[in-house]
Amino acid sequence: MKLIFYFLIFPGFLFTAVAGLLTGWLDRKITARVQWRVGPPWYQNFADIIKLLIKEVIVPREANKFVFLFAPLVGIAGTTLVATLLGLANWNTEKSFIGDLVVLWYLLTLPTIALIIGSSASGNPLAGVGASREMKLLLSYELPFVISILVVVMKAKTLSLGGIINYQGLNGAFLNHLSGIIAFIVALFCVQAKLGLVPFDIPEAETELAGGIVIEYSGAPLALIKLTKNMLMFILPIFLITLFWGGVHLRGLGWLWTLIKYCVIVLLITLIRNTNPRLRIDQAMRFFWLWMNLLAIIALILSYKGL
Repeated sequence: MKLIFYFLIFPGFLFTAVAGLLTGWLDRKITARVQWRVGPPWYQNFADIIKLLIKEVIVPREANKFVFLFAPLVGIAGTTLVATLLGLANWNTEKSFIGDLVVLWYLLTLPTIALIIGSSASGNPLAGVGASREMKLLLSYELPFVISILVVVMKAKTLSLGGIINYQGLNGAFLNHLSGIIAFIVALFCVQAKLGLVPFDIPEAETELAGGIVIEYSGAPLALIKLTKNMLMFILPIFLITLFWGGVHLRGLGWLWTLIKYCVIVLLITLIRNTNPRLRIDQAMRFFWLWMNLLAIIALILSYKGL
């Protein structure tokens, strides 16, 4: 029963869904302020999801119906599992296990892979182009993302989230070190690409592909895709805080400091998306394969030197 509660209620699906939709609203509100607009009310994302859930689901004639409809379920299930493991590790480090960091890294790729497969199964050529771009983007940012995580692993000498949190509790956050700062910057740009936000919204690219990778999705499946993205908007900043900024602390006034760190990361993500134009897929691949990989390797070398 406890496992079901953890997965479905807290820190799993229900809690993460609510927090993710509120984070999505915060992102939209900051974007509106940057553009001198008022922005939506706090409940707008909830209303959008509910509206999509009650709309008709249209499946393309040429689509593989099972794969097309099942893919969003796989994506949201993987995201929920990440939220559960990450939340439990931060709540009680003893609930962490050796290698859970590797498991989380694998699971974080699941929503993207599911979307690629589901979109490819739609039979729409524009969706196919979007899926192709998403696949290239995934292959571009995953390597620097892994190397930035290895910087943390090398310093903490553990693949356990609980061990990483405990190490930072004794020795200070990794952001206090030069290697940690560089690795955090690399991871932040990789998170931007994982979320599919400008300048890395190439697979969706409404002005070019009319929605691209999600062009054929409607109704409840589209609601699940949007909800998954909002949940990742909440999970990925928490993941960065856990790895680089001392972890999540909710006891005493620790929740206030955690909230400040969380808002800072969300603010950075939102400002990046509002101050950059969309890149071409070749530009994005060059950015990650050349510059982000180079920075990540430098951070890894500095970490090995103890800096």
